[in-house]
Amino acid sequence: MMTRLSRNTGRWRPGIAGVVVIATALAAGSCSSHSRSSSPAAPGISKPPNIVFILTDDLSWNLINDRFAPHITQLQKRGETFDHYFVADSLCCPSRSTIFTGLFPHDTKVATNLPPDGGFGKFQSEGLDKKTYAVALQSAGYTTSMLGKYLNGYGDPLNQQNAPVPPGWSDWHVSNSTGYAEFNFLLNDNGSFNRYKGKDKYGVDVLNGDAQSFINHAGGKPFAIEVATFAPHAPYTPAPRNADDFPGLQEPRDPSFDNNNVDPPAWLGQRKALTPRQIRRIDTSYRKRAQAVEAVDKLLADTEATLAANHLSDNTYIVFSSDNGYHLGQHRLLQGKQTAFDTDIRVPLIVAGPGVPQGRVVSQVVQNVDLFPTFVQLAGHTPAPQIEGRSLVPLLHPADSAAPWRTVALVEHHGGNTDPADPDFEGGGSNPTTYEAIRISTKTLASFDGPVEGVYVEYNDRQHEIEYYDISKDPFEQHNIASQLTAAQRSTLHGIVAGMENCHAASACWDAALPR
Repeated sequence: MMTRLSRNTGRWRPGIAGVVVIATALAAGSCSSHSRSSSPAAPGISKPPNIVFILTDDLSWNLINDRFAPHITQLQKRGETFDHYFVADSLCCPSRSTIFTGLFPHDTKVATNLPPDGGFGKFQSEGLDKKTYAVALQSAGYTTSMLGKYLNGYGDPLNQQNAPVPPGWSDWHVSNSTGYAEFNFLLNDNGSFNRYKGKDKYGVDVLNGDAQSFINHAGGKPFAIEVATFAPHAPYTPAPRNADDFPGLQEPRDPSFDNNNVDPPAWLGQRKALTPRQIRRIDTSYRKRAQAVEAVDKLLADTEATLAANHLSDNTYIVFSSDNGYHLGQHRLLQGKQTAFDTDIRVPLIVAGPGVPQGRVVSQVVQNVDLFPTFVQLAGHTPAPQIEGRSLVPLLHPADSAAPWRTVALVEHHGGNTDPADPDFEGGGSNPTTYEAIRISTKTLASFDGPVEGVYVEYNDRQHEIEYYDISKDPFEQHNIASQLTAAQRSTLHGIVAGMENCHAASACWDAALPR
């Protein structure tokens, strides 16, 4: 069991989560989420590797560059970048539920951020807190730590019943919605609820300190840590040291910025041009987001330094990602993330560690549903067949680069987000209606001539509208050409959506995603 320094008393005390999990694991009996693998997790690894998972909030690809995030871009040079990594729903709680469980939203049943069909309460009522990758790793002998943002609604309002330490976690420093502000926030520190005040208590930095403490006191056992920052989520609060950086910085003006789509769905429609004031707000938001990323970049740098100081670098995987992307001004939309556009569903995934090729870009279609089985296989185990993702280990240690892989990603979103209490409420008509979508990247697809790189969307509205963007020819997704699809092509695309929407367990979901 992990021991940690209590911030209030200065005394070492055991983390309480380990006690909870021991009881849960004993009660679970045969309901394990993994089994022992006969093959090592990586070439040359003699003991289980450590896993450091840094999960950001609303981080878009246009924030990953040498200017804002030099250590993150260096991580790309030392490892693999997955440039076709898609989330199964570009919304915080559904996406995180998928990451924790390895299940698509249609099986987590977590569809939104708030009750009754979403949030922490729904995650817990579905019993998913007992089925996370942390439970699997802890039962495999790992010490585990969860820092930062967990699930929407956790600890709101703050009380013992609504802020428990879930099974699977040996160490727990998790905030409620006060964490978005980055200052004057609450943390559940292994069952002790503390408020962090003062200009020197910036949220990402506090988590950074907790992460280094955890690694420094790991005690030789394999460990897995998730550092889930609130940054760069709105209100996009940077660390005070970065608050004046990048003066005059603007949101990148790609061709979709402040431009209407051709033949858009009804929810998107034809919109008025952004006003100068709106564009100034967008630019300010982007600048603050870039400033907030600097603290995340420092978190990565400090973590790498701590691993090196403890001689752990050669046996540790670092996984860097985001729960969803973000748009700011594209398609004349203000701030938001719930669409099926690549700005929202395509997010960073960078992995470095033992046996991972340096500077490699992986073009296969991968999803956040794949992280659970990846962590379990890296720990030397085989994910249980009910897990719907696919371990990325074959792509991290590519013995055969021509091995078949999925060519379609599923995105399923429950629209109608109209509650201002939701931290992801977008307002201004920016919320798409309910939809199911597939993001395709394949050399062959029935009824299509040649390679297909595109996104197909089916809306659950009165018109049963569809969208199709040929991203190979229209990379900024400005021309909806669904009306140009042949009957055979529409049938093919609808069949793929139906197959993925109704898949359950690893084998069925893999087959539905058309491995080639």
